Amino acid sequence: MTTPIDRRTVLRIAGASAGTTALAGAVAITPATAQSPGATFRHGVASGDPTPDGILLWTRVTPSEDALPGSGAGPDVTVTWQVASDPEFTTVIDAGAVATGAARDHTVKVEITGLAAATGYWYRFGCQDTWSPIGHARTAPGADAPVDQLRFGVVSCSNWEAGHFAAYRQLARRDDLDLIVHLGDYLYEYGTGEFDAGGRVVRPVRPAHEVLTLADYRARHGCYKTDPELQALHAAVPWAITWDDHEVANDQWSGGAENHTPGTEGDWSRRLAAARQAYFEWMPVRTGPAGRIYRRLRFGTLAELSLLDLRTYRSQQASGSDVDDRSRTITGADQMGWLRDGLASSNAQWKLVGNPVMMARLDVGSLPAWLLGPLGRLLGVPQNGLVLNVDQWDGYNADRNTLVNHLLATGTRDVVFLTGDIHTSWANEITTRSTAGRPPAAVEFVVPSVTSDNVDDFLGLPAGNALSTLGAGLVRLTNPHVRWTELDGHGYGLLDVTAERCRMDWYHLADRADAGSTETWVAGWSVAAGATQLHREDTPSG
Repeated sequence: MTTPIDRRTVLRIAGASAGTTALAGAVAITPATAQSPGATFRHGVASGDPTPDGILLWTRVTPSEDALPGSGAGPDVTVTWQVASDPEFTTVIDAGAVATGAARDHTVKVEITGLAAATGYWYRFGCQDTWSPIGHARTAPGADAPVDQLRFGVVSCSNWEAGHFAAYRQLARRDDLDLIVHLGDYLYEYGTGEFDAGGRVVRPVRPAHEVLTLADYRARHGCYKTDPELQALHAAVPWAITWDDHEVANDQWSGGAENHTPGTEGDWSRRLAAARQAYFEWMPVRTGPAGRIYRRLRFGTLAELSLLDLRTYRSQQASGSDVDDRSRTITGADQMGWLRDGLASSNAQWKLVGNPVMMARLDVGSLPAWLLGPLGRLLGVPQNGLVLNVDQWDGYNADRNTLVNHLLATGTRDVVFLTGDIHTSWANEITTRSTAGRPPAAVEFVVPSVTSDNVDDFLGLPAGNALSTLGAGLVRLTNPHVRWTELDGHGYGLLDVTAERCRMDWYHLADRADAGSTETWVAGWSVAAGATQLHREDTPSG
């Protein structure tokens, strides 16, 4: 809740404190300006879900050394916040105070409204005579405002034990980003060594055991939020985030998960509630009724982003002919109606869909066993020989057919799916078996993992090895709608949007285990406005 406080008094305090030495001195936080492990704001600051008149701000305060994430210890405190039009905070335009304590793990979330559209602001928090690092956020353009260009960083699958978040560091160095889109698996639930870097733990996660309880999930969120590269990117630009399965447990569905055993790990509903509570406390995410996380963000007339939740309402994964059962769903009826109606009625030029798992068909029946082994581990191909990815849209054919047929029937164009989960890089044209002879309904850009294992890691071979390269070629050969794929690289995608085209560039890291890793541009693909065929680009977009 917000503590009653006179706004004029807070603004006077802000003006008097603008020159104190506790202020950070940059527009956005870099790893060098992140606070030390013993600091009051050791978990950084973040912003999310920008609107034309507002932004969601987040931090966590550590008021005493026993107030560790998940500990349930530490005093209740009041945390002040300030929003300014300049990084020196000489002009504070809004301020307030929020009470927090152990009941919400000392996290703070503030919904700021009344701001100007398409405008950059600086923000910070204060507690116990200490200022947090400074964050920077930009509000979205007005819904009907013309926008020439947008640039989003797109990421997924950031496993702490598999490496360092150098992909975040590379994105934080850019000064041209409007938003970071995280498509899920922001963190992983496993115990140490259970899902590492090809058999090697680069850095041990905390807590060391698999997370099951509210205290566990809070502590795991706290561990991730100490990463300096993650803090830097959160402070530099707003994020739009959705979840996938590992925020709770692997291969989650509405009534359970593959990585949950009720007999030894307790009641599923209690585990789910614990994971969700910690997530809502620790993430700069705006929620709807009953914790609904699927939502839309508008960026003028140029683009609208629909973020999906493909875990909360889905049917249990199935196999064989059951994947065609029309009673089974990956979205749930309400979300599917929301998505179909929203895409068809949108007057934005580009209809972007934040889609946690791969939409495109993947026919793997003719792929060799040496590739199906590691690729099957990523795709969920059952070991009994059924060549189907039952955890992604391939396992929910009725929902995919419904959506693709709706796009074609309504003439909805310029739909681009932004996808994560599969740890690898893909450029796809969206068809179904029944529409394969027609132009694609949409396109899909799949970004690689930030750190999580992919094909070369499972094979135990270097990135770019001959087997992975051959495997990517075989995937394309048996799936002509897959225009490009790369199976080894870790990194991120850079989405560049103009009225004329929507383009994704893929950047891969030299070494995910190196916190200072360099990056390399590996590919660019685009789709022209009004078209649904992908075009390969020869040089980076910038």
